[in-house]
Amino acid sequence: MDVALSLVSLTVTKVLQFSGLVDKRNVLRSEKMEEKALEVYDVIRSIRDPEKPNTLEELDVVTEKCVEVQELGEDEYLIIIKFSPTVPHCSLATLIGLCLQVKLQRCLPFKHKLEIYISEGTHSTEEDINKQINDKERVAAAMENPNLREIVEQCVTEPDD
Repeated sequence: MDVALSLVSLTVTKVLQFSGLVDKRNVLRSEKMEEKALEVYDVIRSIRDPEKPNTLEELDVVTEKCVEVQELGEDEYLIIIKFSPTVPHCSLATLIGLCLQVKLQRCLPFKHKLEIYISEGTHSTEEDINKQINDKERVAAAMENPNLREIVEQCVTEPDD
């Protein structure tokens, strides 16, 4: 019985591949993920650096290539962002990660899970910072601090807001 099911499954897969239906579906899914990634990038590119007058985009802290989107289910996505601090010892990398978290939670119109990381090899304490910025309790506690909240608000608020 298992052999028969395997043969049927293989036959159906081959028919779909030859008909082009599988490839078209994969291309459409891939295009949809690229569109979602651009939508995410459009939200984060205007976040301002905590100590410079520039945006994260202008400083190459975030780029289009640093955003990856995967489909988890119908209208639910996993967003993975890998940002690069301007220097390996950047003391504000955690704050930048917090700004990314806050802005995306506020602005994305679709259901998502968020993972934010420092790009590998771009910071001296990237593992510790990655744990901090992906810990929901730490993020919530940080946003309860009025001084930190004010800095985050300044970074994530658009100039004309």
